[in-house]
Amino acid sequence: MYGLVNRGIEQLVRSRFGDAVWDEVCRAAGFEDDGFIAMESYDDSITYALVGAISETCDLDVATILEEFGEHWVVYTAQEGFGDLIAMCGNDVRSFLLNVNMLHEQVQSGFPALTPPHFELEESDPDHFTLVYRSERAGLGPMVVGLLRGIARTLGETIEIEHLPGDETTPDRFTIVRVPSSETTP
Repeated sequence: MYGLVNRGIEQLVRSRFGDAVWDEVCRAAGFEDDGFIAMESYDDSITYALVGAISETCDLDVATILEEFGEHWVVYTAQEGFGDLIAMCGNDVRSFLLNVNMLHEQVQSGFPALTPPHFELEESDPDHFTLVYRSERAGLGPMVVGLLRGIARTLGETIEIEHLPGDETTPDRFTIVRVPSSETTP
């Protein structure tokens, strides 16, 4: 994964738990914290080791960490200069998901070693759909839950998500229901 991902994890840990915990996470992961270079590709094992060390150090399960990181990632990448790309994908969750593969294609021009996941939208109706998630990287379904929540919040929507984990032969699936915003009366 690129250093940008690891820097996002670092920022999440530092903001939520503090600098001392980040230092402890790096020690537990066997990583010397010299900082990550955003545009440099790092072995995925470093990212997985960091997540495992966060789980161990902060006594949180990996799924919780990944979900929280997914939500954080939406805000973090917007701050790191990808906000316009995110905005170009659409102004609602459905539109965003229909365009997210194109977003990854655009990002790939600056990150040539990027191996992005692939998303496919299966629609029942505009407010109820299933997202099919395929990735070369195992175990990141909870991160997608967080990403979906983060995108929905960024776009001013409320969604309900059910994650149906896949296995070696079946991709993860996410049933998404858009919840209509309730109108308040004065």
